[in-house]
Amino acid sequence: MKIHVITIGDEILNGYTMNTNAAYIGSEFAKNELKVSRTSVVGDNEPDIINELRECLHRNDVVIATGGLGPTHDDITKDCVVRLFNTELVLNNDVLNNIKSIFSRKGREMSSSNEGQAYVPKNARVINNSLGTAPGLWIEREKKILIALPGVPHEMKEMIQSYVIPELGNRFKDNSRVTKVKSLSTTGITESVLYEKLGDIKELMQGAKLAFLPDQYGVQMRIVVEEESSERASNKISEIEQRIRSLVGRYIFGIEGVTLEEVISRLLKERGLSIAVAESCTGGKICDRLTNISGSSAYFERGVVSYSNGAKVELLKVNEDMIAAHGAVSLEVVRQMAEGVKAIAGTDLGLAVTGILGPTGAVPGKPVGLVYIGICDDKLCTAKKFQFSDSRMINKEKASQAALDFLRRHLLGIPYDE
Repeated sequence: MKIHVITIGDEILNGYTMNTNAAYIGSEFAKNELKVSRTSVVGDNEPDIINELRECLHRNDVVIATGGLGPTHDDITKDCVVRLFNTELVLNNDVLNNIKSIFSRKGREMSSSNEGQAYVPKNARVINNSLGTAPGLWIEREKKILIALPGVPHEMKEMIQSYVIPELGNRFKDNSRVTKVKSLSTTGITESVLYEKLGDIKELMQGAKLAFLPDQYGVQMRIVVEEESSERASNKISEIEQRIRSLVGRYIFGIEGVTLEEVISRLLKERGLSIAVAESCTGGKICDRLTNISGSSAYFERGVVSYSNGAKVELLKVNEDMIAAHGAVSLEVVRQMAEGVKAIAGTDLGLAVTGILGPTGAVPGKPVGLVYIGICDDKLCTAKKFQFSDSRMINKEKASQAALDFLRRHLLGIPYDE
């Protein structure tokens, strides 16, 4: 079975919005033994959309289009489907009642444009949208399937999980082979070094596939195994995972998209520890990530954004002479920041970060991207130097990730060896 995913929207085509929908569909389909053959992007132009739908249906068994089903003038996917299949729009009362109930729950009056979303192509089966007003569409003709879904990510994801994957899986999954996918998330190591540490990939994987997916937070390793039975596939993927962990386990912080802050949350709760954070260059990003987790009040006491030297001295009791001697961006100062925030908060742990994120601020011996991270508990206070890139925003992301990983390693007793 060949599956093609089309993402519709000028904002995607022009680069204003990331194409996360296609990435999500490809990832989730792979987990469910459904393989996307190709993806494409087309703007909000009726002839272009119709031509893309026609060509993709000709070359593939299933075409999934996301976007262009909303209530505004540039949402034209539904009209394109009508023209492509030479059909007409008809009122679907179930969709209309769903839209009315959504507006009723919000205490708002339904507009005529939203009511228009209840009109669907006559030849389409409706995919219920429990999270929004635009229904999904399922159309079959000449053994081809067109699935049109809203472009709003959380609405699209719910339909993919609740309807599209189960329906396609029942029809097309090859029961003679079982595919298992597992992702291992790493941080604190580059893609090239990770690759080198794993050694002979062919010997390591024994016929399975391994993909390296890097971003500013680290590298995700995706293992794909195909076997004759679910048991054999599960056993093989477990064996491969253990071999990988024996080689680079200290860099692996989670599986299947678990975030580093989620890992930190579990570790702090298990140990009954509290933490306070002092941030300079990251401006509160570490605190933001820690408090993204529900229940973080069980361990997160406070955060201090001490951006200026004066704030470091006044709020964290950093020694002015220390700043004068070593600079605000230094091992000595970040240690005192960690000690200071721990003392004023009365927590078990103090975490601190200071650095030069750029593009300005560099001085001789201290380039853009230089960051120091410190951590303090009741027994010791330690710190480490990091050197990141020239991009301010990427440096913020990398510094926050490095700080959380420094904390993870501290809690688990994993040393830095480079």
